[in-house]
Amino acid sequence: MKKVLIVETNVEKYGDSYEATGLWLGEAAEFVDELNKAGVQYDFVSSKGGYVPIDPRSMKYVDESIMKIYSNQDFIVRGLSNTLSPKQVNPADYFAIYYTGGHGVMWDFYHSEEIERLASEIYENEGYLLSVCHGIAGLFNIKDEAGNYYIKDKNITGFTKTEEILAGKTKIVPFFNKAEAIKRGANFKKKRFYKEFAIKDGRIITGQNPFSVRAVAKQFLEEVK
Repeated sequence: MKKVLIVETNVEKYGDSYEATGLWLGEAAEFVDELNKAGVQYDFVSSKGGYVPIDPRSMKYVDESIMKIYSNQDFIVRGLSNTLSPKQVNPADYFAIYYTGGHGVMWDFYHSEEIERLASEIYENEGYLLSVCHGIAGLFNIKDEAGNYYIKDKNITGFTKTEEILAGKTKIVPFFNKAEAIKRGANFKKKRFYKEFAIKDGRIITGQNPFSVRAVAKQFLEEVK
């Protein structure tokens, strides 16, 4: 059976600052939890491979289910310590690629040609593109062979400017998701800040914020069951 490829960040700080960021833990852990329940296998990849830092702010939102995954040896080894590099991944092995969030992804997901190539091949092979929160950055620059953005004319969502304001990050982030989506011809949708919201358009499923992870996973699993 084919697997899901989970993309995580290697970036541990906001740009040139010394403020720590990284993977928003729940955006990997909750997704993994849903895949485990469904018996779907998965691998982890990052732009550089290897170590994935955790956004310290995400640890404030850990619950029992997240801690269960976080303390699991397989997740520790494959998901945090020794992620695959793009060169180690055969896209033919996967029927979906899922971009996790955390502010770090705004730097390494935004234009990672190797991972974009993997995503394109998965999508062209009838696979799914999935993202949550800032993970939408991984979708912005994926194009088909004709040079068209996959998100053009698609309904998508991601972390909003209002949510950046509430997080206090407007002066440090390199871009705002809605503006980047619109530049590429996408239809950016949103609901109330920090409320669960996920949207499916064809084989693209996106979630607005960290509270939307399970909604993305469930919509995807409903599609492929």
